[in-house]
Amino acid sequence: MMKYSEKMYKQLNEVLEKTFDAEKGYIKAMSKSKNNKTKMFFKRMTDERAGFAKDLLQEISSYGEKPEQNGSLEGVTHRAWIDMKTVFSKHNEEVILEECLRGEQIAMNEYDEILKHKNDLPPTTVSLLENHRNEIQKAVNKIQLFEEANK
Repeated sequence: MMKYSEKMYKQLNEVLEKTFDAEKGYIKAMSKSKNNKTKMFFKRMTDERAGFAKDLLQEISSYGEKPEQNGSLEGVTHRAWIDMKTVFSKHNEEVILEECLRGEQIAMNEYDEILKHKNDLPPTTVSLLENHRNEIQKAVNKIQLFEEANK
């Protein structure tokens, strides 16, 4: 059985943690949003990120590694920041969308960083990461459309 290098294992677990964070972040965004269209989008993204987490858990486990089971302290802090910003802002929807966009752009950068070393990964992992990254790009595009509509 192939095993990940220690570096790849750490990076994949970090992506998994951030995926848990994104799922929780979208739940938070859904609860803060007052727009039904964005609420529906946030719900879809919550479900999609839950699916990403399941995929990553299975992939990491299939190579004999122990996947993380929770989000990060950074994610908890980010969600608290969203709470604080929405309390003090007149433009809650805009703030929520900005923070979702920021989180997704960070996620894309993390996927890109791992994919720079795709020769060190099994083909199944590369395919999984590329698919997730493409879906995150679609989410970024959609969030940007929502932002334009809110201006």
